[in-house]
Amino acid sequence: MKVRVEDSCTACGLCVDTCPDVFSMGAEAAEVIADPVPAEFEALAQQAAEECPVEAIIVE
Repeated sequence: MKVRVEDSCTACGLCVDTCPDVFSMGAEAAEVIADPVPAEFEALAQQAAEECPVEAIIVE
């Protein structure tokens, strides 16, 4: 599975709190640090995408 963070990210940090093995906080927005997402973190990455308040995380 792959994920990406769109420009609409508001840097709220929810994804980093939910799945720090896949997301980190960059200077202005969240960034994906695991590409592809390791199988053991897929459920948490999906959860982060579903809970993103601005729907900036895209699961591919």
